[in-house]
Amino acid sequence: MIDPAAFAALLCDWCLEVQPGQQVLIATTTLAEPLLDALHRAVLERQGWPLLRMTPPGLAADFYHHAGPAQLDGYPPLELTEVESIDAWLRVEAPANTRALAGMDPALITRAAKARAPIQEARLALRWCGTQWPTPALAQQAGMGEPEYAAFLSRALFLDQPDPVAGWRELSRRQAGLVERLDRAREIRIEAEGTDLRLRVEGRTWINSDGRHNMPSGEVFTGPVEDSAEGTIRFTVPSSPRGVEVQGVELTFAGGQVVDAQAERGQEYLEAALATDAGARRLGELGIGTNPGIDRPTGSILLDEKIAGTVHLALGRSYPETGGENVSALHWDLICDLRSGGRLTVDGQPLDPFGVQ
Repeated sequence: MIDPAAFAALLCDWCLEVQPGQQVLIATTTLAEPLLDALHRAVLERQGWPLLRMTPPGLAADFYHHAGPAQLDGYPPLELTEVESIDAWLRVEAPANTRALAGMDPALITRAAKARAPIQEARLALRWCGTQWPTPALAQQAGMGEPEYAAFLSRALFLDQPDPVAGWRELSRRQAGLVERLDRAREIRIEAEGTDLRLRVEGRTWINSDGRHNMPSGEVFTGPVEDSAEGTIRFTVPSSPRGVEVQGVELTFAGGQVVDAQAERGQEYLEAALATDAGARRLGELGIGTNPGIDRPTGSILLDEKIAGTVHLALGRSYPETGGENVSALHWDLICDLRSGGRLTVDGQPLDPFGVQ
């Protein structure tokens, strides 16, 4: 079992760096109550103000069943005001059903996401972090028993180490060396079975993602040049955006845009996502997973995109700090596993290892 107090200390001291007087909004479900209790105490001990938003699991599906046009195409002004008034924001994923939205019309989901873009942009302007608390549903999705999944997540978070913060500091140091090499790169080529894709990255900034925003983290990423993607990529790790299962996605790019998109499962969701807006068919992110504690897919994008030996591409929104310019309400990470015969090259030279060892 994960120690809630140790987890809360990691989130407050490494991820959010809570300071006296800061207002910290923490949003999760009732299933994460042990962590929420620990976070409440930890923020108070650091002389901050914990603002707790604990809801029953399953309300997202309820929203799509009952919301009218004005609610699908808008957002409550108070929610934006709240986000603009706080200093830090923490989201703890703790679902009771990871497939709660599987039967929902994908067009409704993308429609609501597009309308709520101002809230999301305001959150991203803050000190923020997204993380996960182990639940039976997440364990089942990962194909593990609950104790096994909790131990797996603990390793991914470095909470199995005597000093988790020291572990993340060391990962950050090693990733800095990878960033230094990639900052000189002009072209990235991804090759694997069914995959041969080229991307230009000259002039873009690589980010050392060391747990300050996502926890667990363990990746380096950038925003590829928007018109540069050429070729085809097959994403071999299943994806579950907003609880909708999507498998076997294959995308073909020309001039930076998706010109063909196929999925073995979830074709309707894939097409709806690409139709979100004008930027949804372009790439906003290229990331390389580096976390040695994550060695298998679990069905959770938060974890799976960090697997050492994988790359992920995000359709839609760029992160401005990378120099990326693509604008979209969509940001969907799709993952390609390169550990069995795949290859990532930088200006014609193999990049090895994929992360830290």
